[in-house]
Amino acid sequence: MSSLKDLLLQIETLQNQVTEVRQREVGEAIAKVRAIVAEYQLTASDVFSSGKGKSTAKKTGKVAAKYRDPISGNTWSGRGLAPKWLAGKNKADYLIAD
Repeated sequence: MSSLKDLLLQIETLQNQVTEVRQREVGEAIAKVRAIVAEYQLTASDVFSSGKGKSTAKKTGKVAAKYRDPISGNTWSGRGLAPKWLAGKNKADYLIAD
């Protein structure tokens, strides 16, 4: 049966080996990537996209109000969850005339 001291020494030895192997493999990976980049004359923007492939939803600014509560003056653009002051009521009655 191994003692605690022996096990701790084995852990330290394994951690050192992991560190050495990782450094070597990362170095090899970097060398491969650099070779490919040079071979195909790639740029950073070729390799690291600037958001392409991610959500293509466009951000929009504020939208003009479409509905107004005549009592409180609260408004709603018609987007998102309807406000409580408009719940159960006919939206057409609260349309803002252009």
